[in-house]
Amino acid sequence: MKVGVLALQGDVSEHIDAFTAALRKRGYTEDSPVIEVRNPEDLAGCAALAIPGGESTTISRLVDKNGLYKPIRDFKGGIFATCAGMILMATDVGDPRVHSLGLLDMTVDRNAFGRQRESFEADIRVQGLDGGSFHAVFIRGPVVTEARDGVVVLARTDKGIVAVEKGRHMALAFHPELGGDLRLHERFLKNLGV
Repeated sequence: MKVGVLALQGDVSEHIDAFTAALRKRGYTEDSPVIEVRNPEDLAGCAALAIPGGESTTISRLVDKNGLYKPIRDFKGGIFATCAGMILMATDVGDPRVHSLGLLDMTVDRNAFGRQRESFEADIRVQGLDGGSFHAVFIRGPVVTEARDGVVVLARTDKGIVAVEKGRHMALAFHPELGGDLRLHERFLKNLGV
């Protein structure tokens, strides 16, 4: 089991650490590396890809520049997308500067929670997640304003939808890799059969 982390911008090392820990908790060892993905060749052999937070217009440009747009769209593994990654996964982002992947049929509102200084943490309830509420870190996060075509809503706040999944993909408006709670990483891996 190899997990790739899109390493163009954002909290790459935090995702690597979280997925490494989640794989170990699920019984995988060094034979299951978590690697940085910077070009299409890096995706070879990956069963999953994390698209971290960062700045969605910048990540979008870098995905195009590095020739990753089509390989990610065609990727057969699961995608775990956080914050800006959630924006890239949507079909409708409302910003022509973002070349979204369109892998989840949903509309997002970029930076719905405001500016950087308005970032916050909150305990949210995630549908089907055992162990009580999930402590979520929101940093200029998006919200999903409309989920369509089988996109399952997992969590909401008063601003809107903040967690969704469909099939092998999960998209979150917050940063689970920053809080130390691996339950969403583990759920994602379990959904992939790991």
